[in-house]
Amino acid sequence: MSAWSLTGSTPDQPVVADMGESDSDALSVSQAAELAAGALHGVPKITVLGEVTGFRGPNARSGHCYFQIKDESAALECIVWKGTYDKRAFDLRDGLQVLFTGTFDLYKPTGKMSFKASSFTLAGEGLLRQQVAQLAEKLRREGLMEPERKRRIPVFCTRVAVVTSLSGAVINDVKRTLRRRNPMVEVVCVGAKVQGEGAPAELVEGLRRAAAIAPAPDCILLVRGGGSFEDLMTFNDEGLARAVAACPVPVVTGIGHEPDNSICDMVSDRRCSTPTAAAESVAPEFSELVSALDGREQRLQRVFEGKIVRAASACDGLGGRLGRAMDVRLERERRSLDAFATRPCLTSPANIVDRREVELAQTVDRFCTACERAQGRFAMELDRLAPRLRSSTAQMDRMGHALELAASRLRSKGAQLLSAPVAELGRSAAALDALSPLKVLGRGYSIAYDGGGSVATRADSFHVGDALRLRMADGDVLATVDAVECVAAPRE
Repeated sequence: MSAWSLTGSTPDQPVVADMGESDSDALSVSQAAELAAGALHGVPKITVLGEVTGFRGPNARSGHCYFQIKDESAALECIVWKGTYDKRAFDLRDGLQVLFTGTFDLYKPTGKMSFKASSFTLAGEGLLRQQVAQLAEKLRREGLMEPERKRRIPVFCTRVAVVTSLSGAVINDVKRTLRRRNPMVEVVCVGAKVQGEGAPAELVEGLRRAAAIAPAPDCILLVRGGGSFEDLMTFNDEGLARAVAACPVPVVTGIGHEPDNSICDMVSDRRCSTPTAAAESVAPEFSELVSALDGREQRLQRVFEGKIVRAASACDGLGGRLGRAMDVRLERERRSLDAFATRPCLTSPANIVDRREVELAQTVDRFCTACERAQGRFAMELDRLAPRLRSSTAQMDRMGHALELAASRLRSKGAQLLSAPVAELGRSAAALDALSPLKVLGRGYSIAYDGGGSVATRADSFHVGDALRLRMADGDVLATVDAVECVAAPRE
């Protein structure tokens, strides 16, 4: 290193080598690369703003990202390691304006300098787009962008409110478009700022005023002309978006140009690419309406004619079927009447009556003859059974008398047989009654039971405090032992 002098140099004075006497005093490439790397490592951590270009990553094998960051006059190779990129809040891609924080490094094998980013955040329009995307996702989760929530815009609007700036060309374009397409549409203009500080609040108030118009408009046009992304940020305001979604009158948006798509567009009931397109969508051209009405009138006429033809054909068919059915029914009834007319009851009723009278007389004669015969047979049978009946009556009288004699003897003999056992039973009952404990109780004695319900025969089986029960002649007495006095048993 003695052959090189790096001291005293300034940014305007390049480092000049002070050559020695021989080539042996020169630095090797490795030494020079090491010297450059040391100089780069001496640069502190810095933050660089640039546009991402040539983005390659994450690498399929390592997961690292390689790209360049540039501005109008310079470019830097940049590396984001896998660990840093895994913690990202957004994906890097070409065209994003990003703030990278990191340090410089030199890859000595190739001598290539690069900027190693340890963190990165969006900047400028990229940051705004990220914020808009986050707000859109939030409102989408709340259901404000669901198709089922969006209200139907009338095909033919007769009263339209327009909320926009009254000083620009947009309001004139909208009114001109509405007059050109359908002069019958009434236009009510509500002025509000569409850009700059306080614009979202003015637009919210404009929507409120437009919805409060009496009579109420069929829809509200929220429009503004084209501009940069930053110019259109007013329509990405959360408060304004919620006001659009909550507006009691359907809202049609026409903000910017075709590629622009704001949060208000997403939550509105209908999104159009431009203010003019929004005006056209709510005011069909008068000639188109006339043509549509003519077409519908023709279709309606064809439908009615078809229905009338089908109804007439159906009536003809039903008339024919009804006529045939009536003919069949009448023919059947005619044949039935003819059949009834040939019956004897209608052709010769007197003959039928005479025949029935003869049959009735014959039946009466047969009945009388049968009764006389039955009466004779009954008399003969009665005469035959009378002697047997008289004989049976005498026999029954004899048997009854014998039965009465047997009953008398049974009563007499029974009393004799029972007198001795009854006397013995009386004596046994008297002896048993004399031995009954209850008889003894009646003479003033009692029976003692211990707490278990057993009969107590000894005084020493009780202790002071024990419960006992005394059985008297007319009931029990519950008592408690206060003292126990035993007496000597009598000697034999």
